[in-house]
Formats: sequence, C-alpha cells, structure tokens
Amino acid sequence: MTGGGPGIMEAANRGAYENGGFSAGCNITLPHEQSPNPYMHQWTTMNFFFVRKVLLLKYSVAFVVLPGGVGTMDELFETLTLIQTATINDFPVIVYGTDYYKNLKELLEEMEQQKTISSKDLDLVLFTDSIEDAMNHIQKYLKENYQVKRVKPRRIFLEKLFKQRTSEEASL
Repeated sequence: MTGGGPGIMEAANRGAYENGGFSAGCNITLPHEQSPNPYMHQWTTMNFFFVRKVLLLKYSVAFVVLPGGVGTMDELFETLTLIQTATINDFPVIVYGTDYYKNLKELLEEMEQQKTISSKDLDLVLFTDSIEDAMNHIQKYLKENYQVKRVKPRRIFLEKLFKQRTSEEASL
C-alpha cells in the first residue's frame, strides 16, 4: 500500500501490480499534482492528510520511507510519535537511503544523546540501503508481534469501500 500518487509511490504500486501482488493506495486530492496512479487494484481518495495517515497506518504492519519531501517527513515523524507514545507498538520503520537520510539519522542520534527521545524509541527504526535487511527487519517484527487479520472499513474514519479496477481500466 502506498499514498497512491506518482513517482516512488507509483513505482511501488507498479512493482506489486505487475508481479502478481495486490496493490492498493490511499490517494489525496491536491489542487495541482496528485491523481491516482494506474497500478492499483484498489484505492481510496480523500481530502485530508490526517485521514490518509490514519488509513496508511491502520492497514500497515511496517512503514518504509524512501527519499521524499515534507510530506514524507510529516508521515515519518507522525509514525515515530505514535511509536514513542505507545499508540502503536512493535511497528517497524525502515528508512531507505542512507546517503539521503544521513542528516536525519544524525539528528535522531543527537536527540537520543540529549535524552529527548529514548534509545527504545529508535529500536524499531532501521536506516539501510539493503532490501534484504529491510525485509528481515519487517519479518522479524511480523513473526514476533503480529497476527495479520482483515480489518473492516470504519465509517468514523470516513473510509470508502475501495474501488476494484478491471484490467481494462488500469490500462487506460
């Protein structure tokens, strides 16, 4: 599942879609740039970022961060805050791109040294350039902490039923 937009999100959806995996997205309505990418079996579109973040976390068991901008940082720090406050537990975060995120890693390490975050807060965060290490990190936490089950959409979160695309619609 991705944010459903272009760029890296589209690449992730396309990889799943074209290789027999299930591809889903939580798209956001923006005035100038984002529309659903064509490589999703199901998606929902919403107007508010906070709803999108709730849905992305609700239906995920890990968070993989790739090089991005302010929106990516917002989602990353929201997730880290939820981990820090024990709102979500045992939720692995993979920050992929060690050169790109070098300064962020140093900042988090400085925050740990200054005691504004604990080392436990960073235990679930893995900075890596290795797909194998990222997958092992996720699988470790899945095996130890999760029983994956289907979750029903909730009206309170303004979740819509995902639209199922036919292969003809996806190729348009």
